[in-house]
Amino acid sequence: MQTASPERIAHFRSLGWWGDTTTWQLFEHAVAAAPDAIALLDPANRESFTTGAPLTLSWGELRRRVLALAGELKRDGIARGDVVVLQLPNTVESIVSYLALAALGAIASPVPMQYGLHELREIAHKLHPRAYVAAAHFRGEDFTARHAGAFAPDTRLIALDHELIGADRAADESVIATGVSADEVYTICWTSGTTGTPKGVPRSHNQWLAQTLAMHGIGLEPGMRMLCPFPMVNMASITGFFFPWLQLGGTLVLHHPMDVAVFLAQIRDERVAYTIAPPAVLNMLLQKRELLAGADLSSLRLVASGSAPLAPWMVRAFQEEFGIVVVNIFGSNEGMAFASSGLDVPDPEQRATLFPRFGVEGLAWSNPIAARMRSRLVDIDSGSVITDPGHPGEMQIQGPNVIDGYFDAPQGNTGVFSADGWFRSGDMFEIAAEDPRFYRFTGRCKDIIIRGGMKISPDELDTLLGAHPQLAEAAVTGYPDAVLGERVCAVVVARPGEQPTLESITQYLEGRHIARNKLPEKLVIVDALPRNPLGKVVRAALRGLVIDEP
Repeated sequence: MQTASPERIAHFRSLGWWGDTTTWQLFEHAVAAAPDAIALLDPANRESFTTGAPLTLSWGELRRRVLALAGELKRDGIARGDVVVLQLPNTVESIVSYLALAALGAIASPVPMQYGLHELREIAHKLHPRAYVAAAHFRGEDFTARHAGAFAPDTRLIALDHELIGADRAADESVIATGVSADEVYTICWTSGTTGTPKGVPRSHNQWLAQTLAMHGIGLEPGMRMLCPFPMVNMASITGFFFPWLQLGGTLVLHHPMDVAVFLAQIRDERVAYTIAPPAVLNMLLQKRELLAGADLSSLRLVASGSAPLAPWMVRAFQEEFGIVVVNIFGSNEGMAFASSGLDVPDPEQRATLFPRFGVEGLAWSNPIAARMRSRLVDIDSGSVITDPGHPGEMQIQGPNVIDGYFDAPQGNTGVFSADGWFRSGDMFEIAAEDPRFYRFTGRCKDIIIRGGMKISPDELDTLLGAHPQLAEAAVTGYPDAVLGERVCAVVVARPGEQPTLESITQYLEGRHIARNKLPEKLVIVDALPRNPLGKVVRAALRGLVIDEP
């Protein structure tokens, strides 16, 4: 299966931006370079959510187990070009499955563990997968039995555990597919579905390698020990860990589920140099210093974060107190690839809120993806390209890392690209007034609150309220108003023993000198903010909470 047109393939190959290296070939190179080196570690707490003791595998042993699973899958009828849905926690089985499918030339379609029958039925209807590979044991359940009803009778259901990739299973070299092109689709990931049903995002080997260039520009080095706490289902983990690990070697340490104590222990015990963590976790570690008792962060050099605005005080504190560079990442399955690193943006507070304008003529950056992608801002009302600072517009991108469209969605793809071929991200940025070399994220196009005709970014207010001393979490949304169209509401989780009021919230924001029209006029206190499997606040659900609140 290919998604790119022959013309697009020829264009990027002529520039040297796409090549002939497949994921399987990357893996073979890594194995050949250091067959006896430690490649992969299970979560230390594996036995708390599934069966089998944690595994530690060398590159050579990992290859043997990958080929053993590939042989089993081939005997189940899976061949080159077949689509296989994966629903696996962050254990060695997940990585072995990705690589086994790469060996066969098959297509991996990973889904979060949180997906149930509803989401899986929609995905199965769109994909018609040859097989569904799921955890045989996860919190006492066999996912293949639990979700069998989502799939057609001819879909193979494969329960995966330690035994199926066991040490006693023989590797079969003959299963490795020949002639697989790097232009063929390797994965079909799924959007979070916060604005509708999940959409499949096909990506070829070449598109993934082009996207991964952004991570090579943040300071990753060969042989690094990496800790992956995010599910291996989308850009954050596949670009953030899987491909850099294959390209740079080193050791990949897996983590599941997100548990701060286990996370810190793994950094200490495995001497982790690089990881990714949600902004909320990084904020919490600095706000609750008791969590760092017994922690050793001396090996940690880089922490990537994103999916929500970063707090400048947090980024500066990690750099000045611990010598850890927090890298601000803005990426997407579709091809967004902005990285504000210590190499391109040395100042930590600037790095927290600004992104280098990759792909803009006349601006040069150390990150290699900057020379290959193109970016521009377009006014959502007039459609004109924005060149002046301080004017929010939709981010549009082009490049070898950008998808060609969503899977089997001709109608859905109609509005995805502009008339002149730019991908419309749906993300709002502005050129920074204080330094026009940078972009500032202002929110999603559909998340913008329009109060009396004035556009308000909820993400800006989220960031400000994130440092409020009475609040553990906060997110802002709009709610309908007959006069102004919308007003602003703050949805918050209070810290233990605290009782925030609307007055205390507005006084705090007034102290930050924001425009008065941005001040919340309603407060809703909840036990937890609604989030999707990747930890992002679900704005639609947030808005529903506010509207339902009397």
